[in-house]
Amino acid sequence: MATTYPGGCFCGAVQFNVTGEPVGMGYCHCESCRRWSAGPVNAFTLWKPEAVKITKGADNIGTYHKTENSYRKWCKTCGGHIFTDHPGMGLIDVYAAVIPGLPFKPGVHVHYQETVLHIKDGVPKMKDVPKEMGGSGAVLPD
Repeated sequence: MATTYPGGCFCGAVQFNVTGEPVGMGYCHCESCRRWSAGPVNAFTLWKPEAVKITKGADNIGTYHKTENSYRKWCKTCGGHIFTDHPGMGLIDVYAAVIPGLPFKPGVHVHYQETVLHIKDGVPKMKDVPKEMGGSGAVLPD
């Protein structure tokens, strides 16, 4: 039986469950994610859309999309960031910080060429993203 992990926004007005295992977990260093998260790096977990279920506050979710690649979602009450829908990849990035019970095991750093916070952790550093996601697949030194 698949494990279900509850999550939610900062104030709790929006709550959700993710079920099963994420497709991937890691850190994004791109300028867009850094600015959106107001931090030097964004910890992500990628899920198939059917694994993500809003359980409370669906009408309280705001959406912003600067590009067609990313539909960023947040709670309209507290402004807490929840996830980013990536329709081109067919995946939803649920921010690791909003799923407190999920054992976060990063497998990759993406867009590391844009980093402002160098992390020496032995986890592969992709110049952009893996080839299967439309990137170069190039790996940078740790």
